[in-house]
Amino acid sequence: MQVAGLTRMSGCDWPGRLVATVFLQGCPWNCGYCHNPDLIPTRAPGRYAWGDVLEFLSARVGLLDGVVFSGGEPTRQLGLAAAISAVRDLGLGIGLHTAGAYPRRLAAVAGSVDWIGLDIKAEPEGYDDVIRTGGGDAAWRSLEVALASSADVEVRTTVHPGSAVDVLVLARRLRAAGVRHYALQRARAEGTREEFRADGVGWDERFAHLAESVADVGFDHFEVRSG
Repeated sequence: MQVAGLTRMSGCDWPGRLVATVFLQGCPWNCGYCHNPDLIPTRAPGRYAWGDVLEFLSARVGLLDGVVFSGGEPTRQLGLAAAISAVRDLGLGIGLHTAGAYPRRLAAVAGSVDWIGLDIKAEPEGYDDVIRTGGGDAAWRSLEVALASSADVEVRTTVHPGSAVDVLVLARRLRAAGVRHYALQRARAEGTREEFRADGVGWDERFAHLAESVADVGFDHFEVRSG
């Protein structure tokens, strides 16, 4: 387990739950709006020993609702299943943030997870332009895995002024695929690479109009998150 970071208490990483968030190193994709680009390199060593993290979590039983594994892309960690089991043994709930890069690995842990936050960045045919590598079709296979699991699933899409993704068309496709909980996230500049721009002329109005249009798609639960 390459543990790159630990947020000891968070109220936003799993909506409605008070959690600790464990950030795992490495991601096979290279999204321009990533606000944790330091977590992308797959060979970077972890900063924390998993044993130390587990000891911390043990001391927080009764104070936290659960633990969220995030990244990077946590499903690339071969030790994820064992880590989930160890946290489950403490009596804590399990949340997972994933971009869906490894559908088979997601399938291996989905039955042990209470909540999945899955990023769907584009329609399958436009995915590689967003992640700036290959293999974007994996995310839509992961969507099928997540929706077939017993976990609560939130699908979210991050947008920014330079995006070529037709989010309204994407949202309709996700709704047709069976997504019930959808979040539209406005990209923020904090933590991103210097060349990324999170704002532009008229972007506030465009984003507000987009959010109104997506709200009419008919998800059971729809959220807008800004900045």
